[in-house]
Amino acid sequence: MERKFGEVVIDLQNISLSFGGVKALTNISFDVRKHEIRAIIGPNGAGKSSMLNVINGVYHPQEGRIVFNGQERREMEPYMAASQGISRTFQNIALFKGMTVLDNIMTGRHMKMNCGLLSHMLHWGRAQKEEIEHRKKVEEVIDFLEIQSIRKTPVGRLPYGLQKRVELARALAAEPELLLLDEPMAGMNVEEKQDMCRFILDVNDQFGTTIVLIEHDMGVVMDISDRVVVLDYGKKIGDGTPDEVKSNPDVIAAYLGTSH
Repeated sequence: MERKFGEVVIDLQNISLSFGGVKALTNISFDVRKHEIRAIIGPNGAGKSSMLNVINGVYHPQEGRIVFNGQERREMEPYMAASQGISRTFQNIALFKGMTVLDNIMTGRHMKMNCGLLSHMLHWGRAQKEEIEHRKKVEEVIDFLEIQSIRKTPVGRLPYGLQKRVELARALAAEPELLLLDEPMAGMNVEEKQDMCRFILDVNDQFGTTIVLIEHDMGVVMDISDRVVVLDYGKKIGDGTPDEVKSNPDVIAAYLGTSH
């Protein structure tokens, strides 16, 4: 049965991005609807990560409009995106390797903390009460992602697949409305990919989180995505359901290197 989705969460209209004379994205438009899993796919160098960086404010497109929750965004910065409910993971794991799993995930609550840095360092008064509340939320995320046994382990000691899960936990700790996942299964074995797929589906279903993901494993994309946008050399060549995309002649040509 086809899933039903809500209103448009983010609408990207005619986005173009260049670095010097190099065009990373050219006139790309697509939207993401509330509660869906939206995949961005394409060969290496297609512009996928650039598009994710546009969404959360790392890059500012030279042309086009971004409308988030009905409001046009101009010159969005990453901290502003985070404060408005956009959270992300990265292609290359961006964790504090010397800190424990628990402490890394706690950093995901930073935007929701009201007390000043000094109060938190001294751990007194309102700061102490606030930290207890944030710890409770973090422990819920730890339980949800089944990483209780490693909560006190320094992240640098963990295998790659578990580090990816910790990074997802940190992003979820921010309670995002829109979650951006940049190759969440890169470098994982089959079992780790299965676990990550399950967690992504559960985040979408149980938390109601809208998800945009970049992923190279086409089996994963076709299994968990509701809609897929396909980029090639910075241009959009396909957009639709997984079935529509995998039967698109332009998409087949881009992936197989042949005309169809």
